[in-house]
Amino acid sequence: MIFAARKTDLQSAAELLLYARRTAISITDLPAPLQPASLEEAYFVQDTLAHVLDPSGPRAWKVGAPAPDATPLFAPMISAWIAADASVLNEPRLRLRGLEAEIAFLIGEDLPPRALPYSREEIVATIASCHSAIEELESAFTVPSQVARLSMIADLQTHGGFVHGPAVPDWQQIDFSRESVTLSVDGNVMVERTASNAAGSDLLRLVIYLANDGAARTGGLKHGDWITTGSWTGNTFASAGSAVNVRFSTAGTVSLRFA
Repeated sequence: MIFAARKTDLQSAAELLLYARRTAISITDLPAPLQPASLEEAYFVQDTLAHVLDPSGPRAWKVGAPAPDATPLFAPMISAWIAADASVLNEPRLRLRGLEAEIAFLIGEDLPPRALPYSREEIVATIASCHSAIEELESAFTVPSQVARLSMIADLQTHGGFVHGPAVPDWQQIDFSRESVTLSVDGNVMVERTASNAAGSDLLRLVIYLANDGAARTGGLKHGDWITTGSWTGNTFASAGSAVNVRFSTAGTVSLRFA
């Protein structure tokens, strides 16, 4: 439970983050009194930011975990920041131009909150398609890795954009424990890895967590929601004018260019 006094501080934190995001004028960290003191408070700031940036409500979520047995973390992705393969990203707010190669799923049926958790089979049956994806990273903070962890989480977990590739046929047959990926910038391979998602090879565990444990916060997953499931490549940074390409060995390709 977040008390009224803390809500005022956390709303002020959201205002600072929002201003820095919109102007691309970064801040070092949140002032100590405004820093979230718990994951619940960090999520409150996330949701406050999302309400301003996406008034109709999030239609996409990023979810990941630092280890295969770790509790996932998740954050809303902003509808206006979602783009299709080969898009050109040219918004003035883009400053860091961080990149992560990811695997994303498109939800094809509503999964409203309910007392009985959804089974794995029920959730898989609602997935319309699987896609390669690039999450573009931005932050209100000058150096996101140097701020308090909960401050980073509050700042939409450094989310800045999402570009999805074409749907992958027969995605249920992909063995993610053997999947490889390369991330290239301007034709130069920057990262090449295999089975490198920190959350492990069971990506559907993350979707299941979001559908069940996350439902109280999300209001349940809905038809048309995008779910992206964490980085396979760590963080890579590009520059204005850079062309970016991600190629998974089975799960397809996706590209973007920065103006």
